[in-house]
Amino acid sequence: QVQLVESGGGLVQAGGSLRLSCAASGHTFASNAMGWFRQAPGKEREFVGGISYIGDTRIYADSAKGRFTISRDNAKNTVYLEMNSLKPEDTAVYYCAASNTRYPVIGPEEYGIWGQGTQVTVSS
Repeated sequence: QVQLVESGGGLVQAGGSLRLSCAASGHTFASNAMGWFRQAPGKEREFVGGISYIGDTRIYADSAKGRFTISRDNAKNTVYLEMNSLKPEDTAVYYCAASNTRYPVIGPEEYGIWGQGTQVTVSS
């Protein structure tokens, strides 16, 4: 069974940091771009950032630029989202997803496999 499992979410104060992990099982995603999305209560799911299949290209939403960093370890079949200088508006459920492409794209319709999400709450 192909699965993506996120971990590392939690409660953090504004200005703090968290590192999310996304571990894949049942399939190797070394040929797929990977993305991170988030969804806050009452809002649509939004793109946070993505990384190419070999890690040579990263793209970020404007809200994430300069604060978040995506990386991947294909040997471990794991993708990471390092989040620094967190703000209350970063509060959301964060999802990782595997793209149908080798290079990251923004649209969620290009991502065929999704994790269950991990909650990130940033207190002010």
